[in-house]
Amino acid sequence: MATFTFSLCFLSFLFVFVHSSSSPYLLSPSTFYQSYNKMLTSFKIFIYTPPQPITFSPPPSSIFYNFLLNSQFITKDPNKAHLFFIPFAPNTTTRSIARLVRDLRTKYPYWNPTLGADHFFISPQGIDFSSDRNALELKKNSIQISVFPTTSGKFIPHKDISLPPVTSPSLARAHAPTKEKSSSLLELSHAPVKSDQSFLGYLKWDGKTELDFVNELKLDSDFIVESEPSDHIVSKFCLFLYNAADVALTITEAMSSGCVPVVIVDRPIQDLPLTDVLRWSEMAMLIGNRRGVKGLKDVLRGVHVDRYEKMRGLCVAAAHHMVWNAEPQPYDAFYMVMYQLWLRRHTIRYTRREDFLLHLLV
Repeated sequence: MATFTFSLCFLSFLFVFVHSSSSPYLLSPSTFYQSYNKMLTSFKIFIYTPPQPITFSPPPSSIFYNFLLNSQFITKDPNKAHLFFIPFAPNTTTRSIARLVRDLRTKYPYWNPTLGADHFFISPQGIDFSSDRNALELKKNSIQISVFPTTSGKFIPHKDISLPPVTSPSLARAHAPTKEKSSSLLELSHAPVKSDQSFLGYLKWDGKTELDFVNELKLDSDFIVESEPSDHIVSKFCLFLYNAADVALTITEAMSSGCVPVVIVDRPIQDLPLTDVLRWSEMAMLIGNRRGVKGLKDVLRGVHVDRYEKMRGLCVAAAHHMVWNAEPQPYDAFYMVMYQLWLRRHTIRYTRREDFLLHLLV
């Protein structure tokens, strides 16, 4: 019996060691794999019955919602639940949300002990602060799941979660960096190409965001701006305007293809998908546009080749965690979002708005 126990422990250690050494893009590989496996067997969620059927229009939230309803994590016994899910339609008014929370408070015994800290909800665009006590407790205590990027002020980093975007499952393929001369360049089309059109940075533009900056970018021969990707174009960095509509989708595509993401934003952002799991600081760059294109170019050209190749490799390796499959698969987007919820099963709460605001200032 002792020999069997020792063997089991050794195999568990070996499993964690192998996965940890092969997952340098994770914040804490050894802790992740141990906690993830425990989540699969232990995590339970109780869902309050909505007053009417609910649908979500943004694909990430609708897919997550449907997968959640049919997952092994759901329990009908609230006493076994780690978290409680509050379903409501994305167009629900603040007054209706407040009424919903008030009903939960009076009809069930699960809200008051934590003031909603062990509850979560889906709001694709995020909800704002309210003067109503019930809506305010939902905002500042409960876990919000929204679509990246979220509106400024509607995302609280220590508790809220943003969903990875929906993209083609084929992008989950690992395009591993090679040691060839052209390995530092991204082929924007997945087909083999032979081209002299190599650029420092590529931007897929929506035609309206950051117009002045983009016009300046177009005048520089080191950058290329397109509304749709062209064949036979290669680039080291893929640029993204944080407020652009398709920023999330194209970031996932860039990672899968091995193009290092560069997010153009003039303020700190903390709502990147899977921010509790992935080493974003080692896979992507956040650069402001206040110094113009010259400043952007100086920063990108200053990235040492060794650092660039490491960033590129981590992007490719981590991309499969951002993929939504037709059915949930181990370590894919659905399970990674569930893992972030699992991490939040022991969360802090604020009984007063003043306490919450003080936390933000620390």
